[in-house]
Amino acid sequence: MTRIVQIVPHIGVGTGVAGVAANLERELAALGVEVERFTYIQARRGKRDSHPRTRLGRRIAGGWKQVWFSTVGTRRARAFLAERPDAVAICHNNVLAGDIYVNHGVLLASMRARGRSWWRTYRNPVHDFIYLRDRIRYRGRTHRAVVALSEAEADALEATYGPLGSRVVVIPNGVDQERFRPPTAEERAAARADLQLGTEERVAVFVGHEFSRKGLSFAIQGLRYAPTVLLLIIGGNDDIITEAYAEATAAGVGERVLFLGPRFSLAPFLAASDFFVLPSAYEANALVVLEALASGLPVVTTRTGFAPEVIVDGENGYLVDRDAREVGERLDELAQLSDTELAAWHARARASVEPYTWPAIARRYLDLAREVEAERSVA
Repeated sequence: MTRIVQIVPHIGVGTGVAGVAANLERELAALGVEVERFTYIQARRGKRDSHPRTRLGRRIAGGWKQVWFSTVGTRRARAFLAERPDAVAICHNNVLAGDIYVNHGVLLASMRARGRSWWRTYRNPVHDFIYLRDRIRYRGRTHRAVVALSEAEADALEATYGPLGSRVVVIPNGVDQERFRPPTAEERAAARADLQLGTEERVAVFVGHEFSRKGLSFAIQGLRYAPTVLLLIIGGNDDIITEAYAEATAAGVGERVLFLGPRFSLAPFLAASDFFVLPSAYEANALVVLEALASGLPVVTTRTGFAPEVIVDGENGYLVDRDAREVGERLDELAQLSDTELAAWHARARASVEPYTWPAIARRYLDLAREVEAERSVA
């Protein structure tokens, strides 16, 4: 096999789909594979989009991008692949093209997990479009194989769409274990000093741009049951940060939360923290959970996505319900540990993700790509 093409809206270091694609690109290239990319910008042929200032404008623009990349982008991606008949294509999101499709989330499963009614789900025309698009994707033979990021996601696909037209292979995300690692004492002290934190505070960190789905409210309200814990909050935008700070103030914990906004590099903030919290309603496979564990942080999170496959209660974290008291009590338990006891948790957290290196995950994708290439040769 000479080349792999990744079809993805955006690609770059960080969390989410863009980060997964970037890590695969790097590691596949290290395995000697020629890797190309077809992104939204390439589909737009270099034309830049406008950037609406209002929340409504951003939501409309985001929906338009999904519809455009799913339709016009599909046609242009197919033309791109037609010029590379020897390539195996791995598609992440939107486009209806490619040999392998990586499922980064099931919309209806997400809506159900958040308690959204049928009406609230389907009154949004973009949701209707996504459901119909993905029904075509999964029930038909657009792709030769579908990658699910966890066993739970494989089950969610079949529960949502019924019998699937493509075989499903479970390959979890990986984590960059050189970039995300337990900090040295000097690195930890420097990271804390940058945030004006002392050496004694117990610090939890939350990372997520969608505060509602990611469960920030449960972490904030949970501070009422963890009176010594400080909470770092990474992500969001001006509007939802303002709303979340108002909630923290009303709950009487405003002095124990620090909103840092979106950050490109998470490692320094993980280094400054003692544990990680993510009471999310739905995840396919939260990359940031693996990054936190690799950084040596015990994780308090919900039973969604890959978390139940990697978190062992009382060993490297806790699996909780979306309940403020339960979240807070687990944070408080961790906060009461001595430094020696917490160090043992840090070691177990790191050890729990050692099998999930990006080189190992990339080899699994390469094996699947070779299987697909062999299937195509006899079709």
